[in-house]
Amino acid sequence: MDDKTILNRITELVDEEHRLRADAQAGESGTDDDARTRLRELEESLDQCWDLLRRRRAARQTHGDPDAQGLRPKPAVERYLQ
Repeated sequence: MDDKTILNRITELVDEEHRLRADAQAGESGTDDDARTRLRELEESLDQCWDLLRRRRAARQTHGDPDAQGLRPKPAVERYLQ
């Protein structure tokens, strides 16, 4: 996955997150548990994408191979402090 693909995926995830949050505020989100679960999944996927993008950029800066980087498991990136 190249940087442009990762950034496009981030945009898609953020757009969906914004839609879900707007629906929740308008009372149109369906079941609250489903919406909360999906929001959590979106946040985890966003963390994965941002982590991958950062590691690809770091590899490029240190003359490494950005294509050698892959998605880390969600539990690994969820333990990072923001």
